[in-house]
Amino acid sequence: MKKAMIIILSILGVLLLMGAGGIFYITNGLQAGENLAITPVDLTEIEDGTYTGVYQAGRWANEVAVSVADHQITNIDVVKTVTIESPEMTSTIINRVIEKQNTTVDTVSGATVTSKAYLKAIENALSQ
Repeated sequence: MKKAMIIILSILGVLLLMGAGGIFYITNGLQAGENLAITPVDLTEIEDGTYTGVYQAGRWANEVAVSVADHQITNIDVVKTVTIESPEMTSTIINRVIEKQNTTVDTVSGATVTSKAYLKAIENALSQ
């Protein structure tokens, strides 16, 4: 009986540690991501072409390719992402940027940090 109790408590201890580690992983960087400043881009200074931008902070890492023609953003492709948000969220933020022709757009509700990670990658592509 004692042996069974020790095994059960050991398993519960391991599960507790795994849960705490998971919570730490999920919440690590949230505050910094929420406070991430997104700077507007000046498309009048950008030549035609495709520009690659990367943003990486904690579990938020994205790489995008931003196409510009006649000083307008014509397309944004996601080259690499490790975020867990839905494709709909990604296309929503990309469509907002293309519609407004700038990175100063509203984030997607419920995905603020992920939205800002994409916006920062786009900003980085156009700020080179």
